[in-house]
Amino acid sequence: MMMRRRGPGLVRVAATTAVVAGTAGAVSHHQQQKYANQSAQQQAEAQAQYENQAMEQQLAAQQAQIDAMQAQQAAAPAPAPAAAPAPAPAGGDDMMAQLTQLSQLHSAGVLTDEEFAAAKAKLLA
Repeated sequence: MMMRRRGPGLVRVAATTAVVAGTAGAVSHHQQQKYANQSAQQQAEAQAQYENQAMEQQLAAQQAQIDAMQAQQAAAPAPAPAAAPAPAPAGGDDMMAQLTQLSQLHSAGVLTDEEFAAAKAKLLA
């Protein structure tokens, strides 16, 4: 008696199983790569957004400092112009006293370097 085969053969079943498993593995690998790329892109976007916010906060803080300094400068009284010393007679002691007075005004900050130099040159001339 001859045996009849019932259904597909063992080799055919094994080949079909291998194809199905290979396809499922390939699809799974593709999905994993897709999700990994999406996750990396979302992280990069979040990092860029965080950096932009940090930069904006830093710029706002710098602008606030600039505004505060400008307000402080505007509120500070302007230095009074120094009165030019009166021309002295040709006396040596009087000239020394005036030079000493100019030096004291300069060291106290009343006279700027330019004003001190101009007054000294005028006095010595």
